Amino acid sequence: MNLKNQCEKINLNFDEKFYENCNKFIQTLQEWGKIHNLSAELETQKIEKNIMDSIYPLSFLDSFESFADIGTGAGYPGLILAMAKPEVKSYLIEPRAKRVAFLNFIKNSLKLSNVEIICNRIENVQDIKVDLFTSRAVTNTALLMELTKELSSEDTSFLFYKGSMLKSELEDAKIKNYKIYPVNERNYLYIKGQK
Repeated sequence: MNLKNQCEKINLNFDEKFYENCNKFIQTLQEWGKIHNLSAELETQKIEKNIMDSIYPLSFLDSFESFADIGTGAGYPGLILAMAKPEVKSYLIEPRAKRVAFLNFIKNSLKLSNVEIICNRIENVQDIKVDLFTSRAVTNTALLMELTKELSSEDTSFLFYKGSMLKSELEDAKIKNYKIYPVNERNYLYIKGQK
């Protein structure tokens, strides 16, 4: 099943530009990945699985006008979300220079004018305000909440892509007002802002 069919199966509809961009992303990641060790998973099917993992939350998220992805790495989920939502201001926060070079190359190749790439660690980032923070496989929930404290308000929402350790993390983080969307081995933790 191709990417478009997989998206439509879960009621996600994107324009053709998104699918073209995904194909270019896959090709570029495979080319760069062989040289720069950007991702362990370079087979087309595995990259498509990561793309689907990145965009699945668009099936349940409230609307948002800006987001910041912490530790974007090779582009999951931040770059993929930015491609899917070209009208949304997107900050991709990634401290490793090799990955930042890749993200900048993709941004420029695909002319993603909504994307700003920040080469830094989240705790050193200042002066951004967003509706939503996202993060996949960076650190535990309590620490992510702590690291974003200066950049968020009570209206800020959070979407963390989690695995099986989520239950113990939630006990440590003492969070209210959240939902968990489980899909296969993935747990999407959605902590809604107050608005």
